[in-house]
Amino acid sequence: MDLQFFNKSNGSVPSHGRCTYDIKTAQVVFPILYILVFCLGLILNILSLWVFCRVPSNSVFIIYLKNTVVADIVMTLSLPFKIVTDSRAAPWQVKAFVCRFSAVVFYASMYINIILLGLIGLDRFLKIVRPYERGCMDQLSVAKRISVAVWFMIFGISIPNMILSNQTATPKTVRQCSDLKSPLGIKWHVAVNFICLIIFWSVLIALTIFYTIITKKVYESYRRSRSRHKDLRRTTRVKVFVVVIVFFVCFAPYHFMRLPYTFSQSGVIDDCNTKRRLFLAKESTLLIAATNVFMDPLIYIILCKPFRKLLPGFLNSGDSSQEAPINNESTV
Repeated sequence: MDLQFFNKSNGSVPSHGRCTYDIKTAQVVFPILYILVFCLGLILNILSLWVFCRVPSNSVFIIYLKNTVVADIVMTLSLPFKIVTDSRAAPWQVKAFVCRFSAVVFYASMYINIILLGLIGLDRFLKIVRPYERGCMDQLSVAKRISVAVWFMIFGISIPNMILSNQTATPKTVRQCSDLKSPLGIKWHVAVNFICLIIFWSVLIALTIFYTIITKKVYESYRRSRSRHKDLRRTTRVKVFVVVIVFFVCFAPYHFMRLPYTFSQSGVIDDCNTKRRLFLAKESTLLIAATNVFMDPLIYIILCKPFRKLLPGFLNSGDSSQEAPINNESTV
């Protein structure tokens, strides 16, 4: 969670000392792109919610997917507030609401999504590496408890960010969200930032390990079967790696960008032109992170047969099982 997210709620770039600048991209281009993200995310996630309401929660995989849909909807519904404040179309009272609530909800739902993608990756890993064994992570009750714990943990550490943004809101103080925070609120926000970074890098490392092993497993499966069917191999690769692809495409750029951007905010980087470029890079990668709200449905379509079957005529495969096999081994 970033203090600079919505810091200049009117869409302009924050000023640091003498480096004051205003980039129209932040006020025009980004809001237009966020409108597209919002519309796509809303349509696809309402459709996904409709479908999953008709899919029984009979697997760990389905439980995690259903939680991902809810997180995506929450994240999508927070975007209009960013759009109106970045485009300077909202009064300052809305900017205060953004600083105190909607920005916090946006980030909370994003990190819930990150954890859920990690759990989905773990489930795929277990299904491929040990398809015939059952452990505690294969139990529906455990998956439900883990999902509830994820929501409580993330919102548990996020809600104090709302409560501790208790300073008087004025047209001046809402320009910087940090001005609305109490001294304890600033410290809590820094701590939450640190926790969120640990969450991202932990999931990143875990997925890297999972999919390194999965790659080896799939390669060995090809060698044993001596498969030469290129279309089948290509389809299998897409199914196997769609989770890690969505994770890296959506969330890696933003988190890789956070370190140099933090340097620009802390004064380590003083050059004004460099700060402008880092700001645009940070906002661009944040936009990419937001595209997760319509990228996740790709996972549902590619990996979840019940989901495909309930979409009339859309990617309705003729597979006989929910999990597509690789040489009689359970896989994604």
